[in-house]
Amino acid sequence: MTRTQPLSTSPQQKLRCAVYTRKSSEEGLEMEFNSLDAQRESCEAYVASQRAEGWALVPDRYDDGGFSGGTLERPALKRLRADIEAGKVDVVVVYKIDRLSRSLMDFSRLVEVFDQHKVTFVSVTQSFNTTTSMGRLTLNVLLSFAQFEREVIGERIRDKFAASRKRGMWMGGWAPLGYEVKDRKLVVNEVDAKLVRSIFQRFLKTGSATTLARELIAEDVRNKYGKLIDKGILYKMLSNPVYVGVVVHKGVSYPGEHLGIVDRKVWDKIQARFQENPRKRAAATRAQTPSLLKGIIFGPTGVAMSPTHTRKNGRLYRYYLSQAVLKQGAGDCPVARVPAAEIEKIVIDQVRILLLSPEIIVQTWRSARKTIKGMTESEIRKALKAFDPLWNQLFPAEQSRIIELLVERVDVLTDRVDIKLRIAGVTSLIGELTGNSARQPEAA
Repeated sequence: MTRTQPLSTSPQQKLRCAVYTRKSSEEGLEMEFNSLDAQRESCEAYVASQRAEGWALVPDRYDDGGFSGGTLERPALKRLRADIEAGKVDVVVVYKIDRLSRSLMDFSRLVEVFDQHKVTFVSVTQSFNTTTSMGRLTLNVLLSFAQFEREVIGERIRDKFAASRKRGMWMGGWAPLGYEVKDRKLVVNEVDAKLVRSIFQRFLKTGSATTLARELIAEDVRNKYGKLIDKGILYKMLSNPVYVGVVVHKGVSYPGEHLGIVDRKVWDKIQARFQENPRKRAAATRAQTPSLLKGIIFGPTGVAMSPTHTRKNGRLYRYYLSQAVLKQGAGDCPVARVPAAEIEKIVIDQVRILLLSPEIIVQTWRSARKTIKGMTESEIRKALKAFDPLWNQLFPAEQSRIIELLVERVDVLTDRVDIKLRIAGVTSLIGELTGNSARQPEAA
């Protein structure tokens, strides 16, 4: 028995006893009679044996199931400390001292709390008196061994894990897409493995995880746990060495017991891509897939649409995908995506028609004459007519710049496409076409 304060032998003095129990893991707690119950039974029997000394159980239970002894952040222990500080407890009874704490420093803090409130600490399986210096030394020795045992167990687990990794064994956790766990080993799921290989190949072609993630979300591609394969999940997949039959422990690779499902050359090419500068990689992707309407195209609900693309049989297919689909899935979005070539042709054709309409010519002339001295309506009409055949001779980058200059917004509705021009942009274009952009503005 461990005591931090001498107990009175007077039968008239009632000592309120609180039994504290703890179990590190949650395993077995659902059983009708578990480890916590066994600890409590022993402690209550000890308290009953001390009834002549005035010992009596308090009605509250202080049970911490599934909490480590290496920390004081335990709900039942916090309640016990609060009751001690409130003067509701005289004796704390535990089965073994390591049930209260496995840390020498933490236990010292608890003993200080007990001493401050004149509370006695009792261990029913370890009999010694802590009111003497020798007793406290014995307690510290026992606590040191309890902490040493905890550290040795931790080291043993870490060593076993490292040794298993070196042998290429699967050490549990969520199985990656493309594999199943059978008999504690990774086994290839051929259906999912085919999907994984196609994702790796598609990344090699697109060179952009952002673009590929958009495509996969648009296609409603999900992992084995039902989650859409977004950019975060995609990066983890593309960086997971398990797919080439390798396990990694502390940065060192070891041959795995499982079969790889991705060709090593494909894996190496992708890792080399990841080593490139992200800005450089993004610029290369944009150069391969120019998007005339980037930043100015919106869906029926007013949500922006982003350019993306996919490749099938070596052919590039571009389209604009709603941001609502990217963030929330297809859902109720009226227009989830539109073919890029089709919508861009519609916009270009409509811009050409609008530029030659009398209304736009007049509006442009009224705007232009404020900044370009001497500009006439007929000059504007002539310049805009000359621009129409010039369009097809422009490079894609120049076409994109002019669309950005002329078009303020494109709204893709369920039954039509609305285009809003920038009159100021048309005026700037007139200045470029006529060579009058350098003319001095009229005086106010």
